[in-house]
Amino acid sequence: MLNFRRHSFKHGVHPPENKDETNALPIRQFQFAPLIILPVSQHLGKPPRVIIREGQEITRGQLLAEADGYMSVPLHAPVSGKVKKVANVPTISGKMAPGLYIEPFPSSTQEVLEGEAIDLENSTPAQILNGIQNAGIVGLGGAAFPTHAKLKIPEGKHCDELIINGIECEPYLTTDHRVMLEQPDDIFLGIKYLLKATGAKRAIIGIEANKQDAADFLSDKLDPQEPVSVEVVPVKYPQGAEKMLITSLLNKEVPSGGLPIDVNAVVVNVATTAEIGRLLPHGRGIQERVITITGPGIKKKGNYLIPIGTPLRFILDEVGVNGPIAEVYMGGPMMGMAVSNLDISVVKGTSGIVVFTEEQVSRPKKVYPCIKCAACVDACPLSLNPSKLGLLAKFEQYELMAEEFNLMDCFECGSCSYVCPSHIPLVQYFRLSKSIIRKRKAA
Repeated sequence: MLNFRRHSFKHGVHPPENKDETNALPIRQFQFAPLIILPVSQHLGKPPRVIIREGQEITRGQLLAEADGYMSVPLHAPVSGKVKKVANVPTISGKMAPGLYIEPFPSSTQEVLEGEAIDLENSTPAQILNGIQNAGIVGLGGAAFPTHAKLKIPEGKHCDELIINGIECEPYLTTDHRVMLEQPDDIFLGIKYLLKATGAKRAIIGIEANKQDAADFLSDKLDPQEPVSVEVVPVKYPQGAEKMLITSLLNKEVPSGGLPIDVNAVVVNVATTAEIGRLLPHGRGIQERVITITGPGIKKKGNYLIPIGTPLRFILDEVGVNGPIAEVYMGGPMMGMAVSNLDISVVKGTSGIVVFTEEQVSRPKKVYPCIKCAACVDACPLSLNPSKLGLLAKFEQYELMAEEFNLMDCFECGSCSYVCPSHIPLVQYFRLSKSIIRKRKAA
């Protein structure tokens, strides 16, 4: 069943989509780099514990690092090769962190090891969650939160609706769009695993109206015996944020400081769902993911299946760049991070690589005082007051920001910065403020 919902969340913005150059390009396997640089920490939570040694030969899919606690997932070999060294590697944060340098075998077929399959019919919800953790699956939409932990229903709560997030509202990115068109069987099998794991009564695949071909395609493949529907929502940023999608699809509002399960819902990215359907029947771990490589600075734009740990510099050499590079984003330009080092590698949470040259990038504009126009208030999807929060951040009133103005509800979508006529980098202020608040609490 395909429905179009006119209801949506309040506020939001409409940045240029810039998806036309890649949304019709099929997923292609990317070249294997001559050196894989693999950070051990690939997700939120505790990093896994390395169990291999320098000089060891490994096979693609082999366990390299085992989960170190509940909020941790293992790391699997993205290639068959030899561990050249166990040492610190560069990361997107600008810091060095523990990692592995792996040289792939040039003549290897790069086949993936089979593991212990998770049988859908005979497995319990706990066994499915354990299988998801053992596969190293995290949120592939960018957050990289351990999926098994997200799916664990807290005591006293229950899940009625499972929402599969196929919105992909971030400009330039078309990863999820292509996954929906090319991996429908994996998606529907993944939904079956998720329904059983969460106990949800039904699943809704939410898709934005600019991906009507994907919505029609998945709708035509629905099994009438399964409690699954496809619903199309209006195009608006940040429609893909789980709280906003819940409002659009269920007309429910997640309370301040709350989670989707507080309104009896669980939201899972569509690419994450496809990985569950692809990996669990074979007991495999995640070793690669689909990434959109695009932007005005890229020659061979496309959607590529890229091994985790492939260096960014190698990727850009392979696809080619148009002129001197000015900015490179991991993720999209709204919520992604600008990189300062091309020697970092793609990780599980890398959904896109967007490249701009000097011609497209305007230099930082002068920041003017806030003129109290309230454009940021009108844009904020959570109805926060970014203007007031920005002023408090300037004067380092961090506790006041969190306690009275709900700073921690902000998910850093960037809508406020996008519309600010004074060019105030509000979202950067909020990221820094939240980081300071977390450090103070930890201390």
